[in-house]
Amino acid sequence: MKSMNQTLTAIEGITVGHATDATARTGCTVILCPAGATAGVDVRGAAPGTRETEALRPGRLVQKAHAVLLTGGSAFGLDAASGVVQYLEEQNVGFPAGPVRVPIVPAAVIFDLGVGDPHVRPDREMGYQACLNATDAPVAMGAIGAGTGATVGKAPGVSSSPGGVGSACKYLDSGLIVAAIVVVNALGNVVNPDTGEIVAGGKENGNFVDITERLLDANLVQGTNTTIGVVATNAILTSAEVNRVAEMAHDGMARAIRPSHTMFDGDTLFTLATGAHTGSSVNTIGVLAAEVVAAAIVNAVST
Repeated sequence: MKSMNQTLTAIEGITVGHATDATARTGCTVILCPAGATAGVDVRGAAPGTRETEALRPGRLVQKAHAVLLTGGSAFGLDAASGVVQYLEEQNVGFPAGPVRVPIVPAAVIFDLGVGDPHVRPDREMGYQACLNATDAPVAMGAIGAGTGATVGKAPGVSSSPGGVGSACKYLDSGLIVAAIVVVNALGNVVNPDTGEIVAGGKENGNFVDITERLLDANLVQGTNTTIGVVATNAILTSAEVNRVAEMAHDGMARAIRPSHTMFDGDTLFTLATGAHTGSSVNTIGVLAAEVVAAAIVNAVST
């Protein structure tokens, strides 16, 4: 147990890599688990851009994923997942299917086309580069990787704040680890769940505004958002259980982003369980998942 690491890579067998285009203000972030991890997903936003989420439902043939890609570029950015698949195939990683192994790489996107160059998006090459950059070092946070062009607090006439990538981790004495990485590109403001204080979001005349109030006028919202992320644990979980943890983890998003899960967000959380730890309940893991998601969101805009 890497007790000094307070990010997602504290979990053995998981590495994280960013690829960033600082000029075009976009990028992608890959979470690699080449040994395979039981995977689930929960999509709460009404405008998601995703890949292979249906493969993660309980009862499907393939129960494990070998990576998750979080990327900018809206639907165009899903192309970067092909680079992750290429990298993993070269490492002989994947689900055995006849003469080949097929890497299982779910993915989700944020909309960052309104920032930087909208005609430059994460592609196959960038996804591959993110894999080459992946390490088990503490996750770099802020405006990097998939969070490069992320913003929070959006409505016409309001100045948004930078979003970004954040990560957080919780350890229990039992050996259980639950961690999260989140790309924060929300319509709503980011708040400190403990105090309710806005820490990043929309401003008007230099002061934060209540984006929730702006939703009372349907003409004042913009569909250029989405918060996406991965919760990982070293616990043993079934397919049904990892999907339940993904559902519970969204509580953390609702605590730290106000409002969240709107018609203008594609809010999506994946769950990975590596299976090294026994004896922890889904309730415990789900409660911790919500806590680390909320902390990761705050860390994303505080770095």
